[in-house]
Amino acid sequence: MKKTIIQGILFDEKSSYQKGPKLAPPLIRKALHSGSANMFAENLISIESSKIEDKGDFEISDYLDIERITKNHLESNAKIFTLGGDHSITFPIIKAHCEKYPKLDILHIDAHSDLYDSFEGDKHSHACPFARIMENGMATRLVQVGIRTLNTHQFEQAKKFDVEVHQMRNLNLDAIPKFENPLYLSLDMDAFDPAFAPGVSHHEPGGLTSRQVIDLIHGIDAEIIGADIVEYNPNRDFQDMTAFLAAKMMKEILSKMI
Repeated sequence: MKKTIIQGILFDEKSSYQKGPKLAPPLIRKALHSGSANMFAENLISIESSKIEDKGDFEISDYLDIERITKNHLESNAKIFTLGGDHSITFPIIKAHCEKYPKLDILHIDAHSDLYDSFEGDKHSHACPFARIMENGMATRLVQVGIRTLNTHQFEQAKKFDVEVHQMRNLNLDAIPKFENPLYLSLDMDAFDPAFAPGVSHHEPGGLTSRQVIDLIHGIDAEIIGADIVEYNPNRDFQDMTAFLAAKMMKEILSKMI
């Protein structure tokens, strides 16, 4: 039986605008276990399961530690679910996965395409992880959903790396392709409209609803071998709305993984 390991990565040193996402993992867990809701996802699978093992949170002092921690967990032949953290953590996590999964598809749900070659002089900024992933050939396909902040540079980067971008301005969730390879899912909480998720560093109006993202997750028919939820910033939250939304997404994703 392949387990799913939960790891919390307490890291936001690559955030460009506001710090705070490193505080998120324990607060998402607190919302999940608060008693406000049960532990069943909508597909009637409970995440109170022997198939899930929570390894707790890891304080990161060295960016390279993220890859090392993930590799250690992968050695037990587990799937890895990560609570972040800013979005820079996704590159070292994918780097740890790519040896085990030479053909890997990525579904990236976000307001931002995070394809900058460099941002504010940092090639490992939270604005750059998918440029690093694609230039290193770590993904066979990258499908991005919810994007609403493209600029000329990132548009050119998307063309260069053959990224399939589904922008909010003409979004059709029925057009999201099916995946043939093992799938990694990366969910940035600012993919949601700020009305649903105020607790993010970058408020970008015109975003996805909670139901749209849940339906997108439910519609995945590939094996999800890894996932992350990133960019929840508790410093910006209102009555823990975003924490509870992240906990809801955690349940839905974990239920698909197991």
